[in-house]
Order: sequence, then structure tokens, then C-alpha cells
Amino acid sequence: MKRKGRPVHGWVIVDKPLGLTSTQCLAKVRRLTQAAKAGHGGTLDPLATGILPIALGEATKTVAYVMGSGKTYRFTVRWGEATSTDDAEGPVIARSDERPDRAAIEAMLPGFVGEIMQRPPVYSALKVAGERAYDLARAGQAPDLASRPIRIDALRLADVPDPDHAVFEVDCGKGAYVRALARDFGQALGCFGHVVALRRTRVGRYGEDRAFSLDSLEELCQKDAAHAYLLPVETALDDIPALVVTGPQADRLRHGQSIRIALAAPGLPPEGELLVTADGKAVGIAERLSDEVRPLRLFNL
Repeated sequence: MKRKGRPVHGWVIVDKPLGLTSTQCLAKVRRLTQAAKAGHGGTLDPLATGILPIALGEATKTVAYVMGSGKTYRFTVRWGEATSTDDAEGPVIARSDERPDRAAIEAMLPGFVGEIMQRPPVYSALKVAGERAYDLARAGQAPDLASRPIRIDALRLADVPDPDHAVFEVDCGKGAYVRALARDFGQALGCFGHVVALRRTRVGRYGEDRAFSLDSLEELCQKDAAHAYLLPVETALDDIPALVVTGPQADRLRHGQSIRIALAAPGLPPEGELLVTADGKAVGIAERLSDEVRPLRLFNL
């Protein structure tokens, strides 16, 4: 059965509101744009707000590149309480009268920067023997999740509004859990802690300056003003070197055939992935090995 919808291709950067799941947000954007196909570039919890990149049509072929890119979050930690979910949604499971001062918080931060080991929250979407960790936890069978390496590029103390709270900003790589950071901050400071506010301000090159609220997106869709909110498919591939090819070369790639390029092609690495364009349009993603370029993923634009 053919999927209903229009052939809409590109990225929409949504400012996800509080209380909505990423899946619900995706469904609303797909309904507004009438796109035949859609996917998002990284889940946000219902209690989180901020940047949710949504891929439409052929842009779904580039979702993995967005999900693997760096992200920035601004979050508030409540000291003195640990919760079962490491955020404000779960019940309090431990309390402390200790409260860290600014100096203690700042002295702790360098230990969380770089390649570190992090144990994911029990209430997470990770799979354990085919089951989601949060489903097991809700059934009273909380799994013992192993720590795994993550990358924290930068960590800043943004504000200490009162003794019970501190506001942070973090630049991190794929797979980092902010809720787990809050939990581990509290343990390191001997006072417990959990996230009470979380906002994602950047995913790769997509920041708040490119984001639309669902209400503003609805207005633009009613005006059929796709040019105002729809970013080209290839914006997800800004970090990949670009190769401009001729029309005949593009045709060969589209038919699954390799092409040859000069070994000393300026501005291109000797091997690795390339964004291939022809006549100002994205053809697809290819892989270069020496003078050979073979297609990996082609766009039907």
C-alpha cells in the first residue's frame, strides 16, 4: 500500500514544547506539512524543551548524521534529592541536608569533561534483552545498566539562583544523558541531585535561531510557505566534504556505478564520505577510496 502524503524533502527545526513527546511532535509536523515520510534527529524527554530536528522525505536518509552530531543543553539541578528517574518525574528515593557552594561546584566540573564513563539512567530507552529499560523499571525489574564511554566537550556553571539549585550548560557527544550528569554531580558533591529543567539549545549546526514553535509552523503551513521553514536535505551534511560532479557522472552514480576522480582533487580527503552535488543539487552520499568514488546513499530530489 502506497504511503499517503506529499513528496516534501528537507529539515524542519522545531522548538519542542514542554510535555510533548518527540514522537507526538513528529506526528504533528508530519500532519502540518502533509509529508509522506518523516523522522526526527534525536529524542527529547517530555519534560525537556528545545531543538528537535525533524527530517521530511529524502532528508530521513541523513538522520544518522544529525543524531551523531554534537549537542548543547542548558539544565537546572535540584540539590538535596535523588529521584528514581533522575528528573522531577520520579519519586524521591534519597535526601540530604548538604548543599554545595559555588566554589565546590566549579571545582567538581573539570572531572566531568573529556572522555568519561557514564551509567545511563534506569528509566531510559536503552534495550536490555529486547526490552526497554524504562519498561523493566516500571515493572519493578530495574536493570543494572553498565557504564559506557561518552564525550563531554565543555561544561559551564551558568548560575546559582539559590542554595537548592544550580544551572549548567553542557556541550556533549552522542549518547550522553543529562539526567545522569545531574545524578553524578549530586553524588560527587555528597548531596544528591536531579534535573528539574532541561532545554536543548543546539543539535549539530541547528540552533535556536533556526527553530520554529509548533504554532508558528502551523501558521506557515497554512500559508503554504515551505520556503520559510524548510531547510535543504544537505544541511545535515555540512561537515562532509563536497564533490561537484558533471551530469553524466551523476547519472552513473544514480545507477549504482562508481566514477573516477583525480587523485589530487583539491579540498578532498584521499578517502572517506563525500556529499556529491551536480548542477547545484545534492545527488547523494558517496565514499571515496583513492581515485574511485562509489555511491552509498542517493537522494531522489
